[in-house]
Amino acid sequence: MQRIEMWDVSKKVVALGGGHGLAATLTALRSMTSDITAVVTVADNGGSSGRLREEFPILPPGDLRMALAALCGDDEWGRSWADIMQYRFTSDGALDGHAMGNLLLAALWDRDEDTVAGLERVGSLLKVIGRVLPMAAEPLDIEATFESDHKSHVVRGQVQVATTKGKLKSLRLIPENPKVLPQSIAAIAEADWVTMGPGSWFSSVIPHLLMPAQRDALVSTQAKKILLLNLDSADKSAGEYAGYSPLNHLQILHTYAPDLHFDVVVVDASADGVDELQAYLSTFGSELMRAELRSPGQPLHHDTKKLGQLFAHIAKEKLVG
Repeated sequence: MQRIEMWDVSKKVVALGGGHGLAATLTALRSMTSDITAVVTVADNGGSSGRLREEFPILPPGDLRMALAALCGDDEWGRSWADIMQYRFTSDGALDGHAMGNLLLAALWDRDEDTVAGLERVGSLLKVIGRVLPMAAEPLDIEATFESDHKSHVVRGQVQVATTKGKLKSLRLIPENPKVLPQSIAAIAEADWVTMGPGSWFSSVIPHLLMPAQRDALVSTQAKKILLLNLDSADKSAGEYAGYSPLNHLQILHTYAPDLHFDVVVVDASADGVDELQAYLSTFGSELMRAELRSPGQPLHHDTKKLGQLFAHIAKEKLVG
């Protein structure tokens, strides 16, 4: 993989999020530095992860698996094992839909009951660049209250929160103050850069701010902070995004972390409401950057090469030092 020379490779970077959004960020960052710590949401209750959670008292492995695959070694060994980790079984039996990497992580955790050790073992197998850590030391659930047609209703579960339409009234974790990993808190404290997003806003991004210890660490760290807004926030039919503008997403974030300020907030070049977004950010001393980030053929996904170029530009022109 070609390294982008404009990045200071000595920088320590922490990337927070979950799912495909975090995987895209990690893929972009790995071309510029090898000191990356991914801090991953652990509230998934759907698909293979949800089924494994029902059977074993473990963290949902899916988002952690994707982060490991995104940071795999850039050689035939690393890439081939990343492909195997991502492989999903297709059958008429109990294995149908399970990802191989989910089963491997579940086996390691079920045997040793040490989450970080299991992740490090798989990381060694994939020869990952950096490391992958869970957001919490215990599996979480997300519960949200939405309002639609002047009626409030409560939903529980990451999948349910991500797909429910209506106006968000409140969002919380179960348990409310989960155990944190000291490694994650230390990584944030020691970071030069912290990135957050993109990803499902209510179910993968905001949950990082619902943990008091992690939120405090993000507020107090001296790291430069970059927030990546989603590409599909204006899609009126997209579940949790329905009716929400980029400004709304920032306002919701600040509801749960009013003292958290970002040095740079990135929005896609096609986003609406840029003037009001700029005015809002100016009160926090944040800089708004617009960039064309959509992946050709997948307009709701970030292009990892474009993200890499964006990070290089930010490092050189915006957040020097």
